[in-house]
Amino acid sequence: MAHREILILIPARMASTRLPGKPLADIAGEPMIVHVMRRAQAASLGPVAVATDSAAIAACVEKAGGQAVMTRADHESGSDRIFEALRSVDPACRAEIIVNLQGDLPTLAPADIAATLLPLADPAVDIATLAAEITDLRERTNPNVVKVVGSPVMPGRLRALYFTRAQAPGGDGPFYHHIGIYAYRRAALARFVSLPASPLEQRERLEQLRALEAGMRIDVTLVDSVPLGVDTQADLAQARALLGERR
Repeated sequence: MAHREILILIPARMASTRLPGKPLADIAGEPMIVHVMRRAQAASLGPVAVATDSAAIAACVEKAGGQAVMTRADHESGSDRIFEALRSVDPACRAEIIVNLQGDLPTLAPADIAATLLPLADPAVDIATLAAEITDLRERTNPNVVKVVGSPVMPGRLRALYFTRAQAPGGDGPFYHHIGIYAYRRAALARFVSLPASPLEQRERLEQLRALEAGMRIDVTLVDSVPLGVDTQADLAQARALLGERR
């Protein structure tokens, strides 16, 4: 795909119940949001912008040479925030694929960002995402680890049937840890944000279920490992250790 067809948007807000202000948390001398932005840029897929309601985050991104887009503060989800930003960043509608990359994945490999896009080579796929096989048995029963239940399409790829915080599916076989990055066809993103919250989405607190309940197809690229998601002080300490900070 030509670079002009792909746009990476990173939603970022200061409000976080478990780790307030985490986009600006210092990791190895740079704010976390800058680490994520640089990994997105290193994927060399296309333009990268941070969508935020915080002037402090915007200033930080711009100081690091990145592009920031101010959005409203009342968005319910990152998907809503990037859809607003999309109209500012790409008013001519050149981007055909929009990547929604969470701003709390500072160790995500650039190659895995690119791998997210692979299922979109199939025109039947509306949304693409990532997962990795669970190797730590404790993750199977951890409700903070979202599991994807899917049917194999080909080696290394699933068609998502369900996402859950519970241990699923039953029986013998692998379990897959969902990774919070999505690649949308532009029309799929527009449709998704226009839909009301669905019953299973509200029950599981997983917005991707809204797409499945509406009959949209989500395919999953399987990668080797799960990047660290920073949600707590302990996660932040681990990120600092992984990225070489010495304090």
